[in-house]
Formats: sequence, C-alpha cells, structure tokens
Amino acid sequence: MIQSLQEEYIIPWGINIVTALLVFIVGRLVVSVIMALFKRVLGRTRMDQMLVEFLASILSALLLLFVIVASLDQLGVDTSSLIAIVGAAGLAIGLSLQDSLKNFAAGVMLIVFRPFRAGDFVEAGGVSGIVENITVFNTVMRTGDNREVIVPNGSIYTGVITNYSKRKTRRVDLVFGIGYDSDLREAKRILQTIVQEDERILKEPEPVIAVSELADSSVNFIVRPWVKSEDYWKVLWDMNETVKLRFDEAGISIPFPQMDVHLHKTETPSN
Repeated sequence: MIQSLQEEYIIPWGINIVTALLVFIVGRLVVSVIMALFKRVLGRTRMDQMLVEFLASILSALLLLFVIVASLDQLGVDTSSLIAIVGAAGLAIGLSLQDSLKNFAAGVMLIVFRPFRAGDFVEAGGVSGIVENITVFNTVMRTGDNREVIVPNGSIYTGVITNYSKRKTRRVDLVFGIGYDSDLREAKRILQTIVQEDERILKEPEPVIAVSELADSSVNFIVRPWVKSEDYWKVLWDMNETVKLRFDEAGISIPFPQMDVHLHKTETPSN
C-alpha cells in the first residue's frame, strides 16, 4: 500500500516539485543575466536612464511571469486556465483603475518623448516650477517658494506644456509709458543706453526699442532685449528698476491712473 502510494503519488509529485523549483531557480538566474545584458546594451546608447529603467522593469516582469508559468506547468497546473484567469483579473483591475492607467499611459509618453527633463522650469498641469522627478504615474515639481507639488501625468500630457528651459535664450518683453509732455527722443535715448550698458543682454538678435502705442494718457515704448534663459528674471527686474531711476533723473514722467472727484454742494431749502 505504502509502496504503491510512493510509486503513484509521492515520487512523481516529488520529482515534479523538484523540477518546478529547478525551473524557477534557473529561470530567475537566466532573467537576471538577460536583464544585466539588457541594461548594459541600452546603457551604451544615448537613451535616457529613466527610460532604460522603465523598459527594464517591464521586461523583467514579463520574463518572471514566463518563468512562473513554466514552473507551474511542471506541477501539472493547467496554465491555459491560469492565463485566462489572469487576463480576466487584469481586465477587471484595468476597469477599476482607469485614472491610474491614464496616468500610467501619459507617464510612458512623457518618458519616451521627453517634452521636459528633470531640472527644467516648466508650466504644466496648472503648476509652474522646476521638475525634480518624472515617474510613470506622476511628476514631482518644486515651485518658486520651495513647495513640492505632485502632478498626475494625465493632467500634464493632456494639457499645454510650456518649457521655459528648453531654449538657451529668451526675449524679455517690457513696456514703459511716458507722459505726452515728456521728451520722446530723450526717453528713447535713455532706454537704448540702458540696454547697451547691460552686459547680460545679447547683441544678436538685436534688441528692439520702439514706440508701440499712443495710449489715452501715455506714450508707450516696447523694449525687447534677448538674454540667456538663466538671466531672464534678473534682467527683467533690473530693467524695471533702472528705467524708473533714470527717468526720474531726467525728469521724464511715468503716468499712472488718476481719478478726479468733483463734489457738488446742494442747498437744502429752508422751511
């Protein structure tokens, strides 16, 4: 009886279990070797490291799934039914996690096409800040006042993305208004001098200084110099301050909104 059980069940099952363990262990080793070669080959290319890690994680999961199926097959498990169950479970999970899958798909697109990189200053998903990290589900950004904001990738990819760091140069757009009784030529000369004296302003493309509008209460100048992207804000702030000081020294007025209030005295009839 015992010998019969051993021959019919214990020995065959034992062999199957040992074989399944060997398949699993050897499979894990083979997957490790394949992943090491995969990362080494992609590491020699100019592909972004984050994209390499992302592709490696997907390939690793698929290979491990194949190893698990092969191991279960050695135990006599009906793997076709298992695959059908996994597929049905995947469909159910996918339907319940539509938003997460949307963010996942958007993260893949952001990693592949790279509209921005870590360190870029961007405006995306309703947030402006420096990109610190990009994952397959969300993007971590640091705002100017040092707040950490985590933005879902779906909100970023389906909206407008403005990358302020993509180009090496930017144009500073400024508007200065002077009074109609001020010296127009002198004001323009002062603006030209300020632009020429600032070493951060590029010679090419040539800065533009011109009268843009004869407004209701002012004559408006546009001043559009080109600078390196990293100098944009400093030049913008310094130009506003310098122009105000120089205009004050030259007696050139900068109009501001005013309101005239007229009071009318109404006499109350006496009884």
